[in-house]
Amino acid sequence: MRYTLSPHRRSYGFTLVEMVVVLVVSGIMAALGGMFIVQPIQGFLDLSRRARLVDGAETALRRMQRDVRLALPNSVRIGCGGSCLELLPTVDGGRYRAYSSDDALDPGNPLDFTRADANFEVLGNLDTAPIAGQSIVVYNLSATGASGNAYQANDNRTGVGAGSAVNLVNLDPSFQFPRSSPFQRFFIVGESVSYVCNLAVNTLTRFSGYGISAIQSANSGGTSALMASNVSACNFSYQPGTSQRAGLVTLRLQLNEDGEMVTLLHQIHVENAP
Repeated sequence: MRYTLSPHRRSYGFTLVEMVVVLVVSGIMAALGGMFIVQPIQGFLDLSRRARLVDGAETALRRMQRDVRLALPNSVRIGCGGSCLELLPTVDGGRYRAYSSDDALDPGNPLDFTRADANFEVLGNLDTAPIAGQSIVVYNLSATGASGNAYQANDNRTGVGAGSAVNLVNLDPSFQFPRSSPFQRFFIVGESVSYVCNLAVNTLTRFSGYGISAIQSANSGGTSALMASNVSACNFSYQPGTSQRAGLVTLRLQLNEDGEMVTLLHQIHVENAP
């Protein structure tokens, strides 16, 4: 018995032309799909980079703002052509007793401006007792002048003596302050703090824990902490206050990464009443 295959049951394959057409169409569809996928991904990467740059610049500027607000009145100074900022951070402060009490049994211990005094009484209490290594400053007027300048040695700044308490400050050595404060204010300061922008390595660095010096230097020493990287430009400026307005510190920081650039500006009012 002989069987014949129906024409409808025969197997058919792909011709070379059909395969080429399928490959071409698939390539076109893949290219079109890639265009729709690549652009959103690229946009996400760009947005992430901008957010990272803005966050880095804002974090650094906010840290600088915090230190400036804690600075000793009239202690902010700018150097290095506007790329270095230095200040004396206050640890605490209060009011000294200016006059003796009428109570014969307890006349009090005022700060004497007519001689080298060894200690004085605090009106009220400090938050914590001052410690050796800190300094007492009375009536700071300038960060650059020859007098009334806490950066200058033996001017209006002296060391804290051992045995100081929240209501009594011992001076080491005994010291005669040249000017009294109209508000009977004194400030306790630590060591200097500097922010240095180094465009050679594109960094902004905070230096702390180094000695107080009359000469401002970009290489401040002490403990360093990186505040921002990818810094492409920076500028710090300071306008001292007058009797009509507070001082103004302007901080400008520019960060650049992979062609993406952000520039942030912060302005800080500084109360300089000594």
